[in-house]
Amino acid sequence: MNAPLAFFDSTPDGFVPLHFAISRWSPDMVNGAALCGLVARALENSHGGDGFVPARLTVDLFRPALTRPLTAVTTGVRDGKRIRVADAELLQDGEPVVRATAVFLRPSEQPPGQVWTRERRPSPPPATIAPPTEALTPPYFGSDDHPDGWSTSMLEHQGASRKRMWARHLPAVVGEEPSPFVRAAMAGEPTSLMTNWGTAGVGFINVDMTLVLARLPEGLDVGIEADDHISADGVAVGTATMFDRRGTVGTCVVSALANARRQVDFAGQGEFELPATN
Repeated sequence: MNAPLAFFDSTPDGFVPLHFAISRWSPDMVNGAALCGLVARALENSHGGDGFVPARLTVDLFRPALTRPLTAVTTGVRDGKRIRVADAELLQDGEPVVRATAVFLRPSEQPPGQVWTRERRPSPPPATIAPPTEALTPPYFGSDDHPDGWSTSMLEHQGASRKRMWARHLPAVVGEEPSPFVRAAMAGEPTSLMTNWGTAGVGFINVDMTLVLARLPEGLDVGIEADDHISADGVAVGTATMFDRRGTVGTCVVSALANARRQVDFAGQGEFELPATN
């Protein structure tokens, strides 16, 4: 199958979801990573720059976005000397399906002194497994119980141990190279996958994503590693650390609802298939 290597096509009618934007939960739904990338793009294009860097993105996925055109609307909330805040909505048929808030901060000098931070930090796959390349590569998955650490087979990592992912996400829009912020937004949304993936697959669907960045990721590939999963009565909270080859970047948090009737089970799946190019 040949398909454009992006989540959306920009048309006069709006952003049209493409094949790779389709969710695993339903063939007529758009996946969360695509939506996070699109809304981050809109916020950065309209409110980024001028010495400010994106520090937080919160995306509320409160209504299913269907595989129909979407439009993006942004609004400035505050534009101060060191803090800038903006809101955004993705609209479908005139109704909001996603809303988001971004906080942009002006960098400055580090204060003096030492602050506690955890000692263990996640690290990307070694170059022998995932060599740096400009070519499109499949995502790599890792888990604590996997003897070799990393592979492109999701089945090999379906279990009860900690999960991690190292991936190069598709562009949000055809013909556009995603910015580091958009890459981070798309990489952060699979926090739900990394924190809710267990022995029977994934039975929680996330309803939001919050990404907090100390700095923007460097390079084409971005990783996330699960920190914790907490759930009770069909409600889950997942946290993960984002990293690149230089080190840690920030933290991701998602909340999710049980969706056991549409459980996504990776049993029987082999290597992750790369999309075909045009």
